Amino acid sequence: MINDVILQAKKRAREIAETQYQDSCTVIEKRNKRNEQNKRNEQIEEIVLENQPCKLTYRNLTSSKESTTTNEVIQEILLFIAPEVDIKPGSKLEITHKGKVETFKNSGKPNILDTHQEIILEIFKGWA
Repeated sequence: MINDVILQAKKRAREIAETQYQDSCTVIEKRNKRNEQNKRNEQIEEIVLENQPCKLTYRNLTSSKESTTTNEVIQEILLFIAPEVDIKPGSKLEITHKGKVETFKNSGKPNILDTHQEIILEIFKGWA
């Protein structure tokens, strides 16, 4: 009985969280594929997830490093997405945010919660 109530509460909380998803995400991984013409393995970009609803947020953080002239400001880019979505570290993410496509990479392991997961992103500057 109590477990049913908890499950229903988690389900409702997830539904509420997902009403905030006004962006969409395409996930791209770099994979090896054999070129049959030249018999070599080549790295290609492969879309593994497309048009997944999500929410992109930006937050400016002030660094604890201070100098006599300036304080360093760091921008944190955070993606909120469904908890069952698997986005590997280093993946390229094309996120449509407010009508504009922005490209990022997944910088590490996500924080997975019952209602969503949070992934810290970096601006994509090319494959490592």
